[in-house]
Amino acid sequence: MINAHIVVGARPNFMKVAPLFRAMSHESWIKPALIHTGQHYSENMSDAFFSDLGLPPPAFNLGARGETHARQTAAIMIAYEDLLLAGKPDWVIVVGDVNSTLAAALAAKKLNIPVAHLEAGLRNFDRTLPEEINRIVTDSISDLLWAPSVDACENLRREGVDPAKIDLVGNIMIDSYLMLSETISQASMAKRIGIPAGKYVVVTLHRPANVDDPNMLTRIVDALRQLATSAIIVFPVHPRTRTKLEMAGLIGRLQHENIRLIEPMGYVAFMSLVQSSALVITDSGGIQEETSYIGIPCLTLRTNTERPITITLGTNQLVTPETLLDAATVAISRGPRLPSDISLWDGHTASRVVASLARHAKM
Repeated sequence: MINAHIVVGARPNFMKVAPLFRAMSHESWIKPALIHTGQHYSENMSDAFFSDLGLPPPAFNLGARGETHARQTAAIMIAYEDLLLAGKPDWVIVVGDVNSTLAAALAAKKLNIPVAHLEAGLRNFDRTLPEEINRIVTDSISDLLWAPSVDACENLRREGVDPAKIDLVGNIMIDSYLMLSETISQASMAKRIGIPAGKYVVVTLHRPANVDDPNMLTRIVDALRQLATSAIIVFPVHPRTRTKLEMAGLIGRLQHENIRLIEPMGYVAFMSLVQSSALVITDSGGIQEETSYIGIPCLTLRTNTERPITITLGTNQLVTPETLLDAATVAISRGPRLPSDISLWDGHTASRVVASLARHAKM
């Protein structure tokens, strides 16, 4: 029997591990245990996602928190090392690119525990971003790298990773979406909120580059106000983003009859909102993939993306606050796109991951 820790800490992690945990739970040779680092700890940002995704309560909640990247990473490493010393698993599985990913991988490797990284090899080649550092370091020390796309495999090989450690498994986010697609459709969030389906724009913002700089945040808010003259905007506000908006004195500028500021949502409710939208404006990573799969136009407020396939084969486009209004107007006028047909975005990534681990664990 293989004992495996699946470490999660933030919203994107929860969505990615749900189909994997379910697939592993059906196998007799492996016993998965969810480890919640506590990186996101409010109910809206954590507990609601476990409930939506059908995940059991975590086997352990480390409650590790910190106000800076270094303090948060250090707190998670210390708490997780204590757990590992109390009983080492056979494998540690980390996901994505958040601080929990890096911290758990470091703690495990320093105790000589094999690490597998789900969603390995993604790069935007901008080392000023903490997520890029997390991705590079985690991949460099992992024993098994599950890549979502061909370009991710190429990135890893170019960095000198042993090809024997790399397995192309596909996009786990699509597994999550398909696993819950019927529930998502039945949620009818647009109707519940009282807005017409296909006639509104969904906005999400949380990245420090956008929300920590008052000047950048002001430019984004002004662009959204301009867009609101011709479109309804629904903006689930991340807790950190709300704090930054309040500190910059910008909440008042978002008081507009066509702008709905709402609380963060669980996965099902949020994807229901996205599914019925005309456009998504975001700085998130995963939403670029989901919108491409569904066929919803997506404008990403960033200068780069670690998911270039969503631009070349999907519905995604990079924009600045200055180009946002024109790009949004064009995207809305064009209407829905055909869903993207991207290799291995098929809902079977979790099963490929399980098969990969079985091979590498010599089961």
